[in-house]
This record gives sequence, C-alpha cells and structure tokens, in this order.
Amino acid sequence: MRSDKKLFLREQPIIVNFATKKEDMLGLKLLTDPRWANIAESNLGEILTDHAWCEQKAATNAITLIADNSEHIDLVEELTAIAMEELQHFQMVVAIIQQRGYTLGRQRKDDYVGRLVKFSRKDGSRNASFIDRLLFAAMIEARSCERFRVLSQNISDPELAKFYHDLMVSEAGHYTTFLNFARKYTIDIDVEKRWKEWLEFEGELIQSYGNKQAIHG
Repeated sequence: MRSDKKLFLREQPIIVNFATKKEDMLGLKLLTDPRWANIAESNLGEILTDHAWCEQKAATNAITLIADNSEHIDLVEELTAIAMEELQHFQMVVAIIQQRGYTLGRQRKDDYVGRLVKFSRKDGSRNASFIDRLLFAAMIEARSCERFRVLSQNISDPELAKFYHDLMVSEAGHYTTFLNFARKYTIDIDVEKRWKEWLEFEGELIQSYGNKQAIHG
C-alpha cells in the first residue's frame, strides 16, 4: 500500500484518505475524502436512488440472518427491529425522492458489496459461515455509517445534512449489533482476528471506490 495521502487509479483520483485511530472509531483503514460529497450532491436523484436500494438490501440481509439462525431468539428480536428500521429508511428515502421531483430508479448492482460477498467464507463449519455473515453485515454498516457522516458534514443542503446525520447514528448502532452477535455466538472462530482480516481487505478494496454517485461507489 502506498504511504501518500492521495491514491490514484487509471489517472482518476480516488476520493479516499488514510484513517487514523483518532479519526475513525469504526476501525476502518481508509476514510472517504470530503470531496466525495460534492460528487454525490451533483446528482441527488442518482445518489438517493442508490441509497434507497441499499436500505432495502440491508433489510433483506437482516431477514436472511433471522431465517438461517432462528434458534437465537435475541438475534431474531434484534434483527427484526433492524430489518423494520431499514425498511423505514427505505420509505423515508423514497419520500424524499418524490418530494424533490425525482424518480426512484431501478435497483443498482453494488459492486463493492459483491466483492465483500466473495471475501466471505462459505466453507468450514455452519458456525464459521454464520459468524462471517455477521461480520459481512457489520462491515457494510461501518462503511455506510462513515459515508453518511461525510454527507452530513459536507453537503450544502441542510435538510439532507440532518437526515444523513440521523442515519449515521442509526448505522453505527447496527454495526455494533452485528459485531457483538459475532462475538457472542462464535464457537471455533477467533472473531477479533477475523474482523481484522475484514478491515484489512476492505481497506484495500475501498481504494477502487469513491468517485461515483453511489453510497459505496
């Protein structure tokens, strides 16, 4: 990994800065450059559509975890609440889209999430797959939280700035929930070691993103 503070790919600046322990409590290795907010704000209809579908996918992921691990009643209760909250967020984003005269576009392919899926462990024990699915969810929530923070602090629209601040707080809670369940229900997986592997992988992965009107783009 390069040690300079700006990264470049195909002669296009990647809008990401190196994180420090003081700057990021989520453990992320790279922080999004505030200028990404300008890219997002240049086409609000696009970023809002992408955001809406991110919320829908998050709800679906929580429901899948419930269906696959229904023996853990506390997980069922907590993730049911998260799924409902994510769908509420979807509804809220759709309302903003309509209020501002935009159109909810078709669901977008999220290449960033797709790469995380490929990194997830699919072999080994059932418990290993379960724990990695929780860490996968925690990873997405952590990056979403960080991107919402960037939007809340850097877009010029005060209504959306407050909206994204509120969602940032919500995503931080989701991130903590998934990570804590991984720690609670592990049987044969060193969660702290595996989480560090997730953070390292995501830190390399995110270097290829940060220049599109998408929450993870």
